[in-house]
Amino acid sequence: MHIHILGICGTFMGSLALLARELGYRVTGSDANVYPPMSTQLEAQGIGLMEGYSPDHLNPEPDLVIIGNAMSRGNPAVEYVLDKGLRYTSGPQWLCEHVLQERWVLAVAGTHGKTTTASMLAWVLEYAGMQPGYLIGGVPNNFDVSARLGGSPFFVIEADEYDTAFFDKRSKFVHYRPRTLVLNNLEFDHADIFPDLAAIQRQFHHVVRTVPANGQVIIPQHDKAISEVIEMGCWTPVVTASIGDGGEWSAQLASEDGSAFDILHQGKNLGQVKWNMTGQHNVANGLMALIAARHVGVQPHHAIEALSVFGGVKRRMEKVGEVAGVSVYDDFAHHPTAIATTLQGLRAQVGSDTIVAIIEPRSNTMRLGAHRAALAESAKLADEVIWYQPVGLEWSLDDIVHGHEDKMRVVTTIDNILASIKASVVPRTHLVVMSNGGFEGIHQRLVSVLEDKFNEEKSHA
Repeated sequence: MHIHILGICGTFMGSLALLARELGYRVTGSDANVYPPMSTQLEAQGIGLMEGYSPDHLNPEPDLVIIGNAMSRGNPAVEYVLDKGLRYTSGPQWLCEHVLQERWVLAVAGTHGKTTTASMLAWVLEYAGMQPGYLIGGVPNNFDVSARLGGSPFFVIEADEYDTAFFDKRSKFVHYRPRTLVLNNLEFDHADIFPDLAAIQRQFHHVVRTVPANGQVIIPQHDKAISEVIEMGCWTPVVTASIGDGGEWSAQLASEDGSAFDILHQGKNLGQVKWNMTGQHNVANGLMALIAARHVGVQPHHAIEALSVFGGVKRRMEKVGEVAGVSVYDDFAHHPTAIATTLQGLRAQVGSDTIVAIIEPRSNTMRLGAHRAALAESAKLADEVIWYQPVGLEWSLDDIVHGHEDKMRVVTTIDNILASIKASVVPRTHLVVMSNGGFEGIHQRLVSVLEDKFNEEKSHA
């Protein structure tokens, strides 16, 4: 059977392609932009990629077209599918019918930390010998790929609240029917499809309604928006977690930067995680993963061991290079809270070293300007902030910089960013690139510029 996927290089659809390939289907796909890390792992698995959305990609006709949620009416490939009457479905619906049936689904939902928490949870189960299947919107460094079927009933999935497809406006996660549900946190996001926080809470309530009475819902103790979701109705035991006192499960920081923390259950200390991750947000992610793993039988001491050797996720504060004492990080942050927590973790780790944040407001919510008032404050822990004004952003980033000209500026070309960094950067500087897209390959271009700069300085010494 031949499956063609429209939007195959999206983090979800690319992972779904790997599962279809593992099930024995012939898989091809097309996307407007083909870039790593997703394109790299798809090509390594023998999945044919085509750039653009030409109807020619659908000749000869595939047996089924899976349409990504970024596709809309007017897209030439979508119009061809409809005109020709080709069989089509959404990614979440296909996943529900072909992969998740009769599996114990552990779903991780929330505004922030889904990818990292799901990666941690899959790794904890793997470390415990449970051979989980998983689908994650990123590439965990403890695994070779972002999705696999696994060898047990357990399946970990990153559960996104974004809508399913142009023909199905329910959130993706209502298709997954989890038995273990993690709700990390909840803030307003996705302004392109949700008018307000209440609309998102309604979708979260819908997924809570699908969890069976013998399942488990895991929530943060001090998240008002999630507490309101639970108050809308919950028929499943709820377990609470917190950083510090308050939750049934809690994490107590043993180091300010979050690189070490104790796990407590009902006040009893169960052990300490020491790892390479930083930031209180990652401490919270790790605690949630441990609790979810406990629900399927992993003892806390095994989970603590697993978390201590967790290798992180590509594009989540991934260190992509270091040249002459200057580090370059790639981070997916595209929401003010994510920007702030990422910088908080790095600041706690590096102390007085210089932090330069290079930020592309690329998400649909950012493009609509829904978070513009919070952006300047979100980056306050950086010593210097370079805001990149991408083509198509309908509002000016100059509004953010106003009043913060001492540390913030707007740049309109990648070449200007590279030239600026080359001219001014010094050792003991940390360059944090934040974008949910490819950002024109700026990460490796920064590494190359740094190599040129310090090689030139060395030759002139």
